[in-house]
Amino acid sequence: MTMKLKSAAGLVCYVKNVPKSVKFYETVGFTFKKSESTRATGYINWFWIDLLQIGKEDRAGFKVAKTTKNKGEGYFVYLSVDDVDEAYKSMVSKGLKPSKPKDTEWGNRECLLKDPDGYMLVIFKKK
Repeated sequence: MTMKLKSAAGLVCYVKNVPKSVKFYETVGFTFKKSESTRATGYINWFWIDLLQIGKEDRAGFKVAKTTKNKGEGYFVYLSVDDVDEAYKSMVSKGLKPSKPKDTEWGNRECLLKDPDGYMLVIFKKK
């Protein structure tokens, strides 16, 4: 039997400061229905992102030590928008610091935005 994936539902990110990360992701456009000091879940439509305080998770398989370096290094989360240039202007007007939009060789127009823990958000539009 072959497994057939239907879609991706969410992402778990370990962060140093949950309230700071919540503020960042709310500024980007995520909606948080529940937020605590050590965990929060934000949504864009059906897609969710769990922000978990490093060293505070109870589930053994999800524990990450405070000493783990570069939590977000190498992770890229792609967020689709209708207009990358307008999204860029909006983010800059809110005090965020995305890279300038550019066309890529793989057919996207995109800009990059790093969150407080190094997770990279790619704001893109397929051309």
